[in-house]
Amino acid sequence: MTAQQGEQRPGAAAAGPRTLAEELRSRPDTALTALLRSRPDLLNPVPGDLTQLAARLSSRASALRALERLDRFTLQTAEALAALPDGSPLTAVRNLLSGPARVKPHPGATPLGPADRAAVAEALPGALATLRERALLWGPDTALHLVIAAREALAPSAANPGRTGLGPTLAEATVGMSPARLQQLLASAGLPPTPDPVTAVAALAALLADRKRCAALLDQAPEASLRLLDRLVWGPPNGTVPDATRPVTAEDARSPVEWLIARGLLLPSSPGSVVLPRELALHLRGGRSHRSVEPVPPAALAGPAVRDPQAVDSAAAGQAHTAVTTVEELLDLWGLQPPATLRAGGVGVRDLKRAAQALDSSEPVTAFWLELAYGAGLLAPNGEADERWAPTPAFDTWLQQPTADRWALLARTWLAGTRVAALTGTPDGKGKARAALGPELDRTLAPTVRRAALTALAGLPPGSTATAEGLLPAMRWHRPLRGGPATAEGRDLRDELTDWTLTEAEQLGVTGRGALSSQARALLEGRDAAAVLAPLLPRPLDHVILQPDLTAIAPGPLLTPLAQALALCADVESKGGATVYRFTTESVRRALDAGRSAADLHAFLEQHSRTPVPQPLSYLVDDVARRHGVLRVGAASSYLRCDDPALLAEVLADRRSADLRLRLLAPTVLAAQAGPEALLTALRGMGYAPAAESAEGDVLISRPGSHRTPPRTAPTPVPDGPPVPDDALLGAAVKAVRAGDRAATAVRRETVTGPAATPHQNGPARTDTRQLPRSQAADTLAALQTAVLLGERMWIGYINAEGLASQRVIDPVKVEGGFVTAFDHHSDELRTFALHRITGVAELDDNA
Repeated sequence: MTAQQGEQRPGAAAAGPRTLAEELRSRPDTALTALLRSRPDLLNPVPGDLTQLAARLSSRASALRALERLDRFTLQTAEALAALPDGSPLTAVRNLLSGPARVKPHPGATPLGPADRAAVAEALPGALATLRERALLWGPDTALHLVIAAREALAPSAANPGRTGLGPTLAEATVGMSPARLQQLLASAGLPPTPDPVTAVAALAALLADRKRCAALLDQAPEASLRLLDRLVWGPPNGTVPDATRPVTAEDARSPVEWLIARGLLLPSSPGSVVLPRELALHLRGGRSHRSVEPVPPAALAGPAVRDPQAVDSAAAGQAHTAVTTVEELLDLWGLQPPATLRAGGVGVRDLKRAAQALDSSEPVTAFWLELAYGAGLLAPNGEADERWAPTPAFDTWLQQPTADRWALLARTWLAGTRVAALTGTPDGKGKARAALGPELDRTLAPTVRRAALTALAGLPPGSTATAEGLLPAMRWHRPLRGGPATAEGRDLRDELTDWTLTEAEQLGVTGRGALSSQARALLEGRDAAAVLAPLLPRPLDHVILQPDLTAIAPGPLLTPLAQALALCADVESKGGATVYRFTTESVRRALDAGRSAADLHAFLEQHSRTPVPQPLSYLVDDVARRHGVLRVGAASSYLRCDDPALLAEVLADRRSADLRLRLLAPTVLAAQAGPEALLTALRGMGYAPAAESAEGDVLISRPGSHRTPPRTAPTPVPDGPPVPDDALLGAAVKAVRAGDRAATAVRRETVTGPAATPHQNGPARTDTRQLPRSQAADTLAALQTAVLLGERMWIGYINAEGLASQRVIDPVKVEGGFVTAFDHHSDELRTFALHRITGVAELDDNA
């Protein structure tokens, strides 16, 4: 049991709660629900009673997690409380934040005018309410108590001055100092001697806390000594001094530092350093704990450019369509050529470069699309022995959805995901470059920063642009302790993530021309972003424009079936507002190999062309089709068959076929030493259009096989702490804690003798929470039967089948067959208890 749970705190008001547990006990259920919602780590597991909850609230890990989620002014309020003695009143906190009204602030501090003081006074009750709600603070306004773990984390010291820059108190800095040295400090400061060290320290502290006497002492100081104090006043409060522990007196002082050391204005913190006492620092600061106080968040700063909102939406919609098609193209590519998975996870640098070249993009941008597809569950390792990355079956389902819905999945994944693609290629802790899709790219801070950056951008007028430098002040105010580790350049992870967020938002179509789009606002507000985006997307086309130069121009996005069919018989030459496809001999032969006939290709072109099919394109299709399949390649290690002996003689006479080692077996058959695949490749390289055939002589249709993984679920983002519980869980937890607390604090009368019975001279006995009640089995049975007859409430100890012990308050209804049927106030239901598992019973006091 901590001091705050079991002891009267100094300065506590008589009418207020004496412990944190008592303060929690006085809260309504709604307040306990709000506490558990703001600090969900307290629910794992659910505390047995309010005393356990208070102990868990006071743990260092839980308190630090709660402090990380405070805004700047609330954190400054907590820091001011930590700098004050425990049990200080509200007025002391207010004075420490804004400075006493009649005291002139230090020149290095931001001056506070009447409006600023009023803002602090107005914001302070809300900050205190937040600290109370999260159980970091308790007690009335006349005696405020910061929980021990929070005080230990925030209290300034010589080793850790914290964000206030204050040092330890004079009492803390003089711990271990000899009584003789304390008397020397008193004499040098002009104070009379005291009978003991305690009163000596109190006299020195009182001198520094008295503004008039302290000012009079400093008026005697040399100018160089005052300049030295000015360097330490706002922190850090430490200075390096050779032999800082030497006993210097006022008569022996020969330097500005020695003048201060002799009078206790600087105290040794180690053999080679001194520290400025907190009382003197507050005097020099004009009574203020912080150089600048920010009671309200700074506004996000808009950039120099303001865009037309309609232009922003149009640009974002165009980029959203590009994002969807890029992911589709990338996964189609990896479906045909799945890259290998690295032994440590992720994908190799060479495979990333190939993908970037195929997309005509940079490697960092390609890594972003890969991470996005992976996070959305569209890409995953196949799990085979030779593990490779391939699209999942969810990718095929995704392809059938409207473009707006496909984009919405990508946007939601990006906003909530913890994967940070921008870390690809950066060195890890061992100096090794991080791989794309590797296991070291998760950052739990990423979704918080992304949402915070977009929320700050949404707070600007529509069409406003912003830079990371303009958004960061507001983001830092809301979560000052959530910056993450600092880099070598002095920027922390939050700064980097903000830069990356704005870049990725533009690539994804969340922003357009640097301003937030309408679909992004819907995404942030939880509305249907796809419905907002759909009217802004260009309508997919079902036609192309064929050119005489063997190209086809798609003036906009094509329907997915048309785009897939066109990609089969033509190669993409350029992308942009209009996509240009080029028909070549190889592309037409690719379509014929896939089973298309010349008639199919002519019909396809005539159906989807807004202009007549150019004659050169028709000739190309007919010419390739005429030669396609005239030569037949079989698997007799291998052979080449053709009905035209002259054509076979031409192939045999071609010098380029020498490596194939062809031999004429019959007028229409050539044998080769190369395999069928090598023979096909070589003949196509020579300008012929052979076709493969089966053992039965049928032409083999070759379609590129697209690989798929087994069904995979999307990776779960790494949680940033425990998940926020739902209302049902919160209600059940509060109910269980209340019931357990009633059982643990119930006032009872001892009805049976036993080792648990504790005599009390002044009033009834109270439950001993450290052990269960004990009584003989016969006495237990008799007491329960009597309770059934009289309708009395009982307090029992019970050990369940798993061996877990608990205390229960029950209303017995029936006792028979070795079981007790009773209403259990802990579970708030009628339950049956085995008699042999009840350790003992006691009657509750009538007033309980």
